[in-house]
Amino acid sequence: MECRKFEITLISANNLENVRRICKMKVHARVSIGSDPETEKRTPTDKHGETNPAWNFTMNYTINESMVQNYNTMLVIKLYCKRKLGDRYIGEVHTPMKELFDCAYPNDGTALMTFPVQKGCVNSQGALRISYKFGEKVMIDKLLLAQSVANWSFR
Repeated sequence: MECRKFEITLISANNLENVRRICKMKVHARVSIGSDPETEKRTPTDKHGETNPAWNFTMNYTINESMVQNYNTMLVIKLYCKRKLGDRYIGEVHTPMKELFDCAYPNDGTALMTFPVQKGCVNSQGALRISYKFGEKVMIDKLLLAQSVANWSFR
């Protein structure tokens, strides 16, 4: 199976909607590829930036080559404010993996982009800045791919 390494760094967000009226906003992001909840990873919580959080946090994925050739596979980044009574949703970014790949391909597979944060079907307040890199195509055995996705280990 043809796969690629995909490395994404969530750099920062700015001018986010303040969803807390009394306490300080403490923001984290959850990243997933496609609609698969098993791919979800999250950043540490920024406790100081409030509506302008900064993470500079890198996540690594191994993705099937078909994901970068298909406009239906989306990179989804959701922003949340941490609260004791449950995290409060701030907004999100959706972008097709193919668009990311097409932007990065001419630049050795790397790019730096800023996206508007959306809430529902309209632009919300703020923007999210990311950098990312696609690796070269490699052949991976399906069992090895399953192990890397599920973090399985055989003893």
